[in-house]
Amino acid sequence: MALTGRTVLLAALGALVVGLLLPSAWGLAAVGGALLAGVLADLALAGSVRGLVLARSGDTAVRLGGTARVELVVHNPGSRTLRAVVRDAWPPSAGATPVRHRLVVPAGERRRLAVTVRPTRRGDRRASRVTVRSFGPLGLAARQGAHEVAWTIRALPPFTSRRHLPSRLARLRELDGRIAVLGRGQGTEFDSLREYVIGDDVRSIDWRATARAADVMVRTWRPERDRHLLLVLDTGRTAAGRVGDAPRLDAAMDAALLLGVLASRAGDRVDLLAYDRTVRAAVAGAGATELLPALVAAMAPLEPELVETDVRGMVSAVLARTARRSLVVLFTGLDVAAVEEGLLPGLPLLSQRHQVVVAAVADPRVAEMAAGRGTSDAVYEAAAAERARAERRGVARLLDRLGVVVVDATPERLAPAVADAYLSLKAAGRL
Repeated sequence: MALTGRTVLLAALGALVVGLLLPSAWGLAAVGGALLAGVLADLALAGSVRGLVLARSGDTAVRLGGTARVELVVHNPGSRTLRAVVRDAWPPSAGATPVRHRLVVPAGERRRLAVTVRPTRRGDRRASRVTVRSFGPLGLAARQGAHEVAWTIRALPPFTSRRHLPSRLARLRELDGRIAVLGRGQGTEFDSLREYVIGDDVRSIDWRATARAADVMVRTWRPERDRHLLLVLDTGRTAAGRVGDAPRLDAAMDAALLLGVLASRAGDRVDLLAYDRTVRAAVAGAGATELLPALVAAMAPLEPELVETDVRGMVSAVLARTARRSLVVLFTGLDVAAVEEGLLPGLPLLSQRHQVVVAAVADPRVAEMAAGRGTSDAVYEAAAAERARAERRGVARLLDRLGVVVVDATPERLAPAVADAYLSLKAAGRL
């Protein structure tokens, strides 16, 4: 039961009447009895809350930053008209509006309530309970009850790096020989023969074809297709660190999506593994058309775990999924302690069998601090920032000695930088 503001107002007016006109126990009893009778009558005539039938329908997924529409259907099977305020509770990160609805549902009818959901965080956003407050005809009191009406909207990664895809596809077409002249590279596939021109590498001369032709013939090559890429997301403690308004994991996901789509367009096979101390998500064997939806669906519910990543377990999981030489792109941190104690001991086994790229999210605030001058505090911050940058460069050199390609970029630059590293490896025939 709930009392309304109208009841409080009438009680205040009744107190004035008792105090000024009927200052006695009989006056108090008369005014209080009348008010109580009105409240009881309202409760008796209010529509039933327990008997309501509620259901949801609408969107189940939306890209982060987009809007989804969910409808709540309220069916009144009772014999009295329902005059109610409905509170449809969602978590704050769901961005649901409106939260409260006023409605009148005659007996035996139903009404639809529309809710617009605009999530501010990636992942699953679940609707909480629906609270209904049913008022009587006098508006003095209301019955109140709650219903569990389950619904989940999955906020998908926004894939903001999609804007970089056309330019990288153009570079890919050049590598593939559709725009530029095919060039020679170690480990690439033979494409065709053509006449020798000044500037060609003499090692590409095909002497047998030259003997059969009137001119010197050279082989042309194209980047190999059907390579295998494994995108590995480190979901451990370092992925939880926030850079700007989002955790590092979100920037890594965006870069992984761009690389995955680009590699699939190049004819390569792309798989995904998310790992900290156990496998959190995996995508394997998806075709070119199914890859992006599969990656997005697998990444959407991922959250960083506040634990140290088990690098040995991660390496074992990677090796179990890569029977032949592959490109393994590991999205992790370049923190000195985490790399020296965790990554470096386990990485040699991986880099001996595969081409490894380590992609890390750099904090642009560190560069801003390094440029600071003018006050003693700014100079101190600049010195600390320079030391942090020097440590990251030292870690990158250690990884480079193991044959690992390191990409260290800010969240805005990470996705195109990783894509460029992939194209450079492909052009060099190192995949």
